[in-house]
Amino acid sequence: MSASPDKFSDLTARMSSAAVMAVVGIGAIWAGGLWFTALVCVICAALVWELARMLGVGQNVALALGGVAVASLLGGWMQQSTAGLLFLAIPPIACSVAVSQHRALHSAFSVLIMVACLALLVLRIDGVVWMLWLALVVVATDVLGYFAGRIIGGPKFWPKVSPKKTWSGTAAGWVAAAIVGIFFIGVSGVGFEVVVFSVLISMASQAGDVAESALKRRMGVKDSSNLIPGHGGFFDRFDGMLGAAVILLPIMLLVGFPPILN
Repeated sequence: MSASPDKFSDLTARMSSAAVMAVVGIGAIWAGGLWFTALVCVICAALVWELARMLGVGQNVALALGGVAVASLLGGWMQQSTAGLLFLAIPPIACSVAVSQHRALHSAFSVLIMVACLALLVLRIDGVVWMLWLALVVVATDVLGYFAGRIIGGPKFWPKVSPKKTWSGTAAGWVAAAIVGIFFIGVSGVGFEVVVFSVLISMASQAGDVAESALKRRMGVKDSSNLIPGHGGFFDRFDGMLGAAVILLPIMLLVGFPPILN
């Protein structure tokens, strides 16, 4: 099946924005330290602000919730202990106090955002390689899924929640993640488990995408905001990374992934 031109009408803006985000993201990942922490804090604040705005919270309260989220993230991060996880509970509690409707949605997605952002900070401790691995898995899943879904088409994955997503795009994302995993076996010398974890992270990334689509459909909005041309908002762009990072944190804590590189 050939793709019609209108299916790629947003491609120029999408690719331009993606290029800028890639440069900023790779630069911060490579630099690490305060640069990477600052990037994660910006993403955290933007996600919480967009979440609040999507759910009908006023501008000032939404900004305040974004600030609380960043302060809680930094507090938990500086603790460098299990007790630091308690800081992650502050934003959901603040949401339940500050908002008058959709409290459950506020709290649930706030927890996901906080856990995901902490996971990114923890992963960067293991060096640039594994942070790039995570980013490549998520990006490859999204990009190959995007093109496969529009070129191949076919049955919809979950039309009531995300009408544009197809099974062909979903499966293509898994294949893309496996290829990234195989590549990392070659460059790092780790075992086949990295391929398994790559596909698992790909599935989690897609789950994050679907969860955000369900949230937007529930609230009757097309995009989480208009901050990023071609992508909508930070939630629209980082929903996959959210899902991936949320799953990655327990994996890191329970099975000792990622392995130490020689």
